Amino acid sequence: MAAVRPLIEALREVPEVRAAHGRRHPLGAMLGLACAALLCGARTDEAIAAWGRNYDSALLRALGFTHPKTPCAATLFWLFRRLERAKLEAVLGAWAEQVLAATPAADGEQEGIAVDGETLRGSRKQGAPGAHLLSAVSQRLGLTLGQGAVGDKTNEIPVAPTVLRGLLLEGRVVTMDALLTQREVAQAILDAGGDDVLVVTDNQPQLRPDSATLFSSPPSPASGGCAPRRARSRGTGGSSGGAWRPARRCEGTWTGPGRSRGSGSTAV
Repeated sequence: MAAVRPLIEALREVPEVRAAHGRRHPLGAMLGLACAALLCGARTDEAIAAWGRNYDSALLRALGFTHPKTPCAATLFWLFRRLERAKLEAVLGAWAEQVLAATPAADGEQEGIAVDGETLRGSRKQGAPGAHLLSAVSQRLGLTLGQGAVGDKTNEIPVAPTVLRGLLLEGRVVTMDALLTQREVAQAILDAGGDDVLVVTDNQPQLRPDSATLFSSPPSPASGGCAPRRARSRGTGGSSGGAWRPARRCEGTWTGPGRSRGSGSTAV
């Protein structure tokens, strides 16, 4: 496995949000403390602060602290609410991509990325009831490659293209649930050189039969249509929902249901 720089080094690239006057602790050290405490089960500012004060000076120096006393909960609270989240996500995402590149998949194995949303456990206790994130996770390593917040008055659909545009998708297969079977989402994946697995259910009454028709009578490659690659469906059959695997790569300009014009599109 290729060498990957420690996360603590990547955290030092997060832009500073504090004024120089009165700054006591390095930002990278405080973020490293938060990461280590979270991995050990701390879930609140108070728990993170207590975790830091329960360990010896050798660990604190390894995290980058220059003073024997670590930050209190109030300092952590102030910092976390002023961090530039987009820039922090960019730094963490770039580091995660380095980890993924350093542990390549086996020969012939495709790299899968699962895009899914979830409500943050414990967010209500932190004053953000029902906080919802859409995350892109490496299926092979279980590593979060990127994520975006889903607002209270919207859903995951408008957030997905933004999250996808921040990822390296070329040569990778993106999976998601039926909610994200949308033209804009599919186009964002195609534009980045990726493939996808989109779920089609009965609440998409036109797309499901059109997809079934396409798979049952695929256009001939000689006619400039889609060249068959592989196809597999799952489900209980009949009228119940199922999922279509990526089946063919189109070199033409098919603009069938759920897909957008362009080379490299995959049927659903």
